[in-house]
Amino acid sequence: MSTYGQFCPVAKAMELLDERWTLLVVRELLRGSAHFNDLRRGVPKMSPALLSKRLKSLTRAGVIERSEIDGRTSYSLTPCGQELAGVVDALGSWGVRWIGELGEQDLDPHLLMWDMRRTIPIEEWPRSRTTIAFVLDGVAPKASRWWLTVNDGQADVCDFDPGYEVAGTVQTDLRTLVEIWRGDVGWARAVLDGSVALSGSADVRRAIPRWLGQSTAAAIPRPA
Repeated sequence: MSTYGQFCPVAKAMELLDERWTLLVVRELLRGSAHFNDLRRGVPKMSPALLSKRLKSLTRAGVIERSEIDGRTSYSLTPCGQELAGVVDALGSWGVRWIGELGEQDLDPHLLMWDMRRTIPIEEWPRSRTTIAFVLDGVAPKASRWWLTVNDGQADVCDFDPGYEVAGTVQTDLRTLVEIWRGDVGWARAVLDGSVALSGSADVRRAIPRWLGQSTAAAIPRPA
């Protein structure tokens, strides 16, 4: 690990935390990911080898701990790591407020759908199994179709047809869906101006914005 050669606590903290991907791995652990494959879904552009390396360095630093449960490796934050929640939240709020521009390289459908899967307000969904399909225009074919299913209080997301009856469909381009999810644009405005097309019964079309909601970032006030 490289050092800044300063006694400043900020410098000492950043010697660990400013390595590429490190805080994003912490973010995933804070959001509930506990297994290697779940962590990978939250950082889909990070190589497995680098993720393994970062997990080892965070374990050595006492930020996370590794355990074996029924032969499966699990990762969790120590009290030291849990204290980073405020840091990650503050960085996220600052990023929403002051770093608004999104480049094409920032629009990742895999991360978007994974984040939606773990954040949607499941209590708003019907009690019976319900599936919403997504058609993302302008995206490579392999990443342009997604299915989000809620059943028995659990959400799952697939990039292949799971074979369930589809209650409704959301069709839009990836940028628009990311902007809605971040809170840059509201569902009502996107539907009204035609940038999002909802299909299904009238009741389902009205319910989809409520079922999907927006990320926690949507509640962060923007500068005037």
